[in-house]
Amino acid sequence: MTDLINEHIARTARRQFAGAMTFSGDETPILEKGGDGRERLLYLHVPFCESLCPYCSFNRVVFDEAVCRRYFHALRKEMALYGEMGHDFKAIYVGGGTPTIMADELARTLDRARKLFSIAEISVETNPNHLTPEIMSILKQAAVNRLSVGIQSFDDGLLKAMGRYGKYGSGEDTADRLSRAMGHFDTLNADMIFNFPGQTEESLRKDIEILMEREIDQITWYPLMVSDSTRREVSRTLGQVEFRREKQFYDLIVDRLLPKYAFSSAWCFSRRKSMIDEYIVDYTEYAGLGSGSIGYLKGRCYANTFDIEGYIGSLEEGKLPLMASRTFVASDMVRYDFLMRFFGGSLDVEPIIESYGWRGALHLGGCLIPFILAGGIRYRGRRFFLNRRGRYYWVVLMREFFTAVNNFRDYCRNDGNGERHER
Repeated sequence: MTDLINEHIARTARRQFAGAMTFSGDETPILEKGGDGRERLLYLHVPFCESLCPYCSFNRVVFDEAVCRRYFHALRKEMALYGEMGHDFKAIYVGGGTPTIMADELARTLDRARKLFSIAEISVETNPNHLTPEIMSILKQAAVNRLSVGIQSFDDGLLKAMGRYGKYGSGEDTADRLSRAMGHFDTLNADMIFNFPGQTEESLRKDIEILMEREIDQITWYPLMVSDSTRREVSRTLGQVEFRREKQFYDLIVDRLLPKYAFSSAWCFSRRKSMIDEYIVDYTEYAGLGSGSIGYLKGRCYANTFDIEGYIGSLEEGKLPLMASRTFVASDMVRYDFLMRFFGGSLDVEPIIESYGWRGALHLGGCLIPFILAGGIRYRGRRFFLNRRGRYYWVVLMREFFTAVNNFRDYCRNDGNGERHER
């Protein structure tokens, strides 16, 4: 019965999110002006990597120093354009790619952002081989509060299959680097993935023990999420992607981490309150800057061009590098708010009803009823809360949401017409 419910949730979410992430060529991509005082997050995308992992669907290219320096210069120009339009941001999240691939350029960009906007906290992604004293010192001086290390697994067999062993060393090497990085930032986060083809319960238990022994500040444990194109590459390198063990693995993670860690989101576990990877939990709106970034501002979802040279060229001409946008109707916005607000584990329905009126209440009811019927939520003190069963349902929902986003990224790389940009 549980498997049937999980599959029904996945199938329904897949259909809804695929529709929401469909951009037509009828809408001219534009960016709304800021200045309304609402707290928002600034997402910066750095697409360069030493080499490309088979499961990653983000916009990324193999590192070229000359292109990378031009890219960071363009990124700073893009930030200035947002500032000129009246936008302000309270926090920064830098993702990739590998944002720390040129730490000096990253620091220069963060310094510029702090002069342009009201930045109170900064989170940056990195890889294990960048946990060096030099790079960490540069990041610390650039006021980085949270460093998120892409580890995925400490299992050498999996690391070799996904092409990370040669880049970053063994699981033991990574664990040692992680230990040395402890205490340098307000929050050190380990990014992990579960449900890899070939992953065993034993190897997952070992991953959990390694992190708990080090008492790392925060652990984000994503389910494997692939787009249609990366699914083929993962099948070739790691094996067939299946979901029959996903709940078993998720339950193992939860049982072992609690109560030493607390839920910050359905798949993020923290020893204390801190910034998390899913910035959408704390900020319902965010600007996406950089090539291949996706943003959501004032009811409009938009995407930047995925063509690196096109991105740089647009900004050298003083133009925003927008390629597509979609204005959400009320039902889309309610569904999006419902999904993102509940991702933190609880939902206050009043802000949604205040924003969208009685029609919003009807749309919200349509979102809540399936979870109530499935026994996934409880109501207390004017708020809805996810219970244990509901948290896994939410993992399924978010897996399907990000899969739809990943498929949209594939579409954008092809410009929607089959012309593919190199990754």
